[in-house]
Amino acid sequence: MLQRVLHPVNARLDEHLPADHKLSKIYRVGAGLTGLLLVAFGILGLIDRIGFFDTGGDTVLALNTNGALSVLSICIGGLLFVGMVIGGTFASTLNIVLGVAFILSGFVNLALLDTGFNFLAFHIQNVLFSFVVGVMLMWFGMYGRVGSALPHDNPYWRARHPEQAAREQRARVPGHAHP
Repeated sequence: MLQRVLHPVNARLDEHLPADHKLSKIYRVGAGLTGLLLVAFGILGLIDRIGFFDTGGDTVLALNTNGALSVLSICIGGLLFVGMVIGGTFASTLNIVLGVAFILSGFVNLALLDTGFNFLAFHIQNVLFSFVVGVMLMWFGMYGRVGSALPHDNPYWRARHPEQAAREQRARVPGHAHP
C-alpha cells in the first residue's frame, strides 16, 4: 500500500533510459545549448571585471550582472555540459531540477529586487530570463517523459504500464493467440 502511495504510476523519474534512445538527443541538446548560453554570459561578465557583489547596474547581453552572478552562471552552465556529455535519464533529470531551480530563483529574486539582499544584482529582465530558462529546461527535461499521450513504444510509458506493455509485446509475436 505504501509503495502505491509513494509511486502511484509505478515509475520514478530515474527510470533507466537506454543511452542511445532518441529522446536522449533532446535532453542533451537542451542541456548543451542552455549551458553554452550561461557560460557565454558568465565569461562576458567576468571579462568586464565587474565587482563580485557590485550592484551598480553593469549589463552583459542586456542582463544585469556582477562577478557572483557570472561565476554562478559559468558553474551552472558547466553542470549542464556535464549533463549533455552523460545524456540519457541523467540529462533529463538534471534539466528538470535546474529548470525548477531557475523558476524558484526568479521568484526569490523578484522578491529581492529593491532590497539590500539583491546580491546577484538582478533586475526585472534577469527575473524574466530566469523564468524563461527555467521553463525551457523543464520542457527539455520532460520531453517524451511526462504526458498523458506518450506512445506505447516510449520506455517511460512501458515502465508505467508494465502489464499492458507485456500484453502488447506478446501480441506482436507471430503466431501468438490473443487472450
